[in-house]
Amino acid sequence: MNRFFRSLSVIALVGSMAVAVPAAAQAQSLKAGFVNTDRIFREADAAKAAQAKLEQEFSKRDKEMQDLSKALKAASDKFERDVPTMSESQRQTRQRQLADQDRDLQRKNREFQEDLNARKNEELAQVLDKANRIIKSMAETENYDVILQEAVYVNPKLDITDKVLKAMNSAAGK
Repeated sequence: MNRFFRSLSVIALVGSMAVAVPAAAQAQSLKAGFVNTDRIFREADAAKAAQAKLEQEFSKRDKEMQDLSKALKAASDKFERDVPTMSESQRQTRQRQLADQDRDLQRKNREFQEDLNARKNEELAQVLDKANRIIKSMAETENYDVILQEAVYVNPKLDITDKVLKAMNSAAGK
């Protein structure tokens, strides 16, 4: 009986080695890469151009929002100075006007932020789409098995972000 268990353990050991050797050989041939998407959004010429486009597109509305905010602040400061000399009805009327202006400013600010965020997401989606096309092409030509864009930890030797940025920037220059 003891001999049977020894034979069984030897068979199990040899069997596990037979499975482990091909798995180790396969793991050694795996070619992986990593692309830091945040760096693409910060450093790619296409991302910088998109940011400049957004700033140009929304600068007028941003200035209008700042002007409205300053006007409301000035009206509020004037109200605070004039309160002691106002009648009760004048004070209530001015408070309602200031509250209405504040609500209007907050509504416009919310709309501005929503519009800006929507456009920013559109522009970043185009940049990401361009990066993904380049990454896919690079994966096919350089025989990568997998290229990740998000990970908790990545060995720096797997990071191909610089190559992707270079390819994106050279493609933008053409």
